[in-house]
Amino acid sequence: MFNHLLSLLIWLPVVGAIPVLFAGSARPNLARWLSMLVAVLTFVASLFLLVRYNADTGGMQLTESYLWIASWGVHYGLAVDGISVALIVMTTFVGILVIAGAWEVIQDKPHQYMAAMLMLEGLLIGVFCATDALLFYALFEAILIPMFILIGVWGGPRRVYATLKFFIYTFFGSVFMLIALLYLYQKAGTFDLATLAALPLTFKEQAWIFFAFLIAFAIKVPMVPVHTWLPDAHVEAPTGGSVVLAAVMLKVGTYGMLRFILPIVPDAGAHFAWLIIVLSLIAIVYIGYVALVQEDMKKLVAYSSVAHMGFVTLGIFIAFALVREQGSTDMALLGMQGAMVQMISHGFVSGAMFTCIGVMYDRMHTRQIKDYGGVINAMPWFGFFYVLFAMANCGLPGTSGFVGEFMVILASFAASPWIALFAAFTLIIGAGYTLWLVKRVLWGEITNPHVAEMKEINGRETFVLVAFAAAVLALGIWPQPLIHLMDSSVSQLVQQLAIHKI
Repeated sequence: MFNHLLSLLIWLPVVGAIPVLFAGSARPNLARWLSMLVAVLTFVASLFLLVRYNADTGGMQLTESYLWIASWGVHYGLAVDGISVALIVMTTFVGILVIAGAWEVIQDKPHQYMAAMLMLEGLLIGVFCATDALLFYALFEAILIPMFILIGVWGGPRRVYATLKFFIYTFFGSVFMLIALLYLYQKAGTFDLATLAALPLTFKEQAWIFFAFLIAFAIKVPMVPVHTWLPDAHVEAPTGGSVVLAAVMLKVGTYGMLRFILPIVPDAGAHFAWLIIVLSLIAIVYIGYVALVQEDMKKLVAYSSVAHMGFVTLGIFIAFALVREQGSTDMALLGMQGAMVQMISHGFVSGAMFTCIGVMYDRMHTRQIKDYGGVINAMPWFGFFYVLFAMANCGLPGTSGFVGEFMVILASFAASPWIALFAAFTLIIGAGYTLWLVKRVLWGEITNPHVAEMKEINGRETFVLVAFAAAVLALGIWPQPLIHLMDSSVSQLVQQLAIHKI
């Protein structure tokens, strides 16, 4: 089993979705229990990655490679490093909580909903361990299909508009990526990522390939100015769709930058790092102000995600500046580590925030902030979790939201105090829109009689929120195991930043 552990992780949820589908709408409970069984087994299998992966040596491990398309030399190639392991375990962890969260909420075609979630989980795991560029591209595109179905079938009133916008944006960016991959194939004769990383390229070639990859991955993150699909997708998506989209799917964009831009076009990445740094700061500051004026809770948290993911891209590309301009590998390592920790932290915090919004929506059927007020009077235990996740969203020390952002700010200060100043400004803006949201939703007297009728969270909802809270606090109080898991892999990435191809 260990020799094919990565294949097991990919195909267990994908194949497991088939009996869930066959359970049919006539046996919804069977479909729910089958999907939960598959999700739990996938999570347990992912824990074996932590046992089998040697974090001290780093590098790509647990390799699998089989010839897939012989005429093109395309392989079904899989392997993981510390970053991949962290993302895969997070994906399987969130997968259980999404299935549990939809247990009673999804009454229309629950078997199809659960099957789509399982397929999406398997495809996402595949993205995080693909070592063949064409396999990565196929999975990168395939994850659009179940998410398209989730939003289009179980979404809100404007779900058709949201799904089309989501699909067109992401598919448009992928076309540029495909063109870049075909050009690289013509040069190298293979889609193997390790071979492409060693391929000599002129600066002009690197520049064109850089922007082709950047468009594809920036849309997925999403970065300013190609972020406008995200708020619409979140608002219309069912709660589970929003959780997976924010917690896992957005990480595909930044993961792609690590696997393609850094090793394949390092000179272009270093030359244009200033552009990504500027766009990241715009996301951190400007989008924070956009979140401040939102009246829909989901849209506010969606814009918050754009701002927080700005820290990830900032941490990745500030490392370019530190290595190439100052030769400071230590601070570059700190910035890159901070970006990786922020990726995982954002997965837990944003997933928890969207889950909380879903809990309230299930009772009130509205996401408008003005319709609430005094919720903590009716749901004190829920209020406790909501405040905890809000504090993590602000970056409160002791929560996961603080660790990654603080590391990126420290690294940014080494590059430029001005960059650090703008980056740190998000702590003020983030506290502003998050605390104002909490004030209007939780505190005060109950003015809406429907709020007074809201029931306290049940056992299923408590399980989901406790799991998210445990992850947020564990990562905030003791981040060292996660940092150690990714340290050798991040160090190798930082070393690649110093490599010149021209």
